[in-house]
Amino acid sequence: MECKISVKAGINVIYVPTDYSTIQEAINSATEGDTIFVLSGGTYYENLVVNKTVSLIGENRETTIIDGDGTKNVIYVTADNVRIRDFTIERSGTFPGDSGVSLDHSSGSDISHNIITNNYDGISFFYSSNNMISDNTISSNNYGGISFFYSSNNMISDNTISSNNYDGISFFYSSNNMISGNTIKNNNHGMYLALYSSNNTIQCNNFNNTYQVWTDSTNVWDDGNEGNYWSDYTGQDLNGDGIGDHPYGIDVNNQDNHPLMGMFSDLAVTLEGETYHVTTICNSTISDFRFEIGSETGNKIIRFNSTGKDGTIGFCRVMIPTELMNYPYIVLAGMEEIVPTLLDVSNEIYVYLYFTYIHSSYTITIISSKTSYLYNELLDKYVKLNATFYDLLDNYSVLLGSYGILLDNYSQLQKSYLELNSSYQNHLLDYSVLLGSYGILLDNYSQLQKSYLELNSSYQNHLLGYSKNVRNIQNLMYIFAAATAIFIITTIYLSKHAHAGKKVFEDAQKKRAL
Repeated sequence: MECKISVKAGINVIYVPTDYSTIQEAINSATEGDTIFVLSGGTYYENLVVNKTVSLIGENRETTIIDGDGTKNVIYVTADNVRIRDFTIERSGTFPGDSGVSLDHSSGSDISHNIITNNYDGISFFYSSNNMISDNTISSNNYGGISFFYSSNNMISDNTISSNNYDGISFFYSSNNMISGNTIKNNNHGMYLALYSSNNTIQCNNFNNTYQVWTDSTNVWDDGNEGNYWSDYTGQDLNGDGIGDHPYGIDVNNQDNHPLMGMFSDLAVTLEGETYHVTTICNSTISDFRFEIGSETGNKIIRFNSTGKDGTIGFCRVMIPTELMNYPYIVLAGMEEIVPTLLDVSNEIYVYLYFTYIHSSYTITIISSKTSYLYNELLDKYVKLNATFYDLLDNYSVLLGSYGILLDNYSQLQKSYLELNSSYQNHLLDYSVLLGSYGILLDNYSQLQKSYLELNSSYQNHLLGYSKNVRNIQNLMYIFAAATAIFIITTIYLSKHAHAGKKVFEDAQKKRAL
């Protein structure tokens, strides 16, 4: 991949050797924020001092060469936010501290897509933080690839750090750095962490060195999901997810709990101005990664070449951002379709696919098919409708049984109805007869009512006469009672007088006798 420079309006670009014959002259003349674009086709024998915020961009990293001529630092950075890209940086001095790129009290700088070789240290940090080192090839340096001294919070990613005499990456009094996605191979020590260099996160790197790690500090070797690939790991992956079943032991205080069963690769995809990262863990050799969109179907397609020893079993664990590809996935090894496993660690942001194949030279193709999505959506709806149909069919069978029972009940009810109707008709006939009798009775009743009225009138007349007679009788009774009372009184009176006269007579007789 070659550099394609794009310059925003208002940014001053200085060309070397067009505007200045040397890169240092261009730096000295530049103002803060300028871009210095260095043309290829020659070797620039310089020891650069970058003491202001500028961008150094090479035309082609293979042929734009900065050579330190065996002395000092090739590029010495003391400013913040410096960008260095697309150079071959070689031949620093041979004393400790001499480096291809040395960052001294620098923050926010970006060193990317360079070849850094044949220096004492490839890149060195002194009291420098929050810098990005990415996509560089750092190899064959007389001491180490990258060295940290009293530096923290730097990001080291997607670099190939190989064939350095001592350490791939070394840390001294340096903590909280992120080391991810690097291939660290063919060094004496892949990584050396000493003198309170703790809490560095080292994850998704490929280690294949004489000695993988030496450390006297405690650091983090996995993110709880994926760790690193270790060429000397002897564990197994019995559950088929691309992650070792047992930790990789580093020392008593450090272990990788989720060692990778294959090499890690981070593959960048740019789509509509956004950059997405597709990562793979494969025991195959991965090359020629590419991303396409089908011109007719609109399908999004990832392709990469995969090679391995013929006849052995190859595997890939692929992480795909759902914002990049979110339709159902079809996986092909050559022209043969492979059914992938959707791993449990998949979520709304990333999909993890795992698949195996017999090793050969394949093009692995992963297709995110909108057509398949629509088909699966229709198939899902069909399955649901089919399930609903069978539910309805079951309900129909139940209803049909109930209908049979109801039909039988209806027949019984109809029979009962006919019997009841016959009885009703008989009663209706009887009612007609009764109705005729009722007419006669009604006529008789009318006659009786008339007679009753006449009788009642006579009764009222007799009652009136009776009342008069009763009053007469009452009067006679009063008279009789009065006469009786008078008679009694008279009788009593006469009796008393008679008795009194008798007594007088008797008294007179007595007196006469005397």
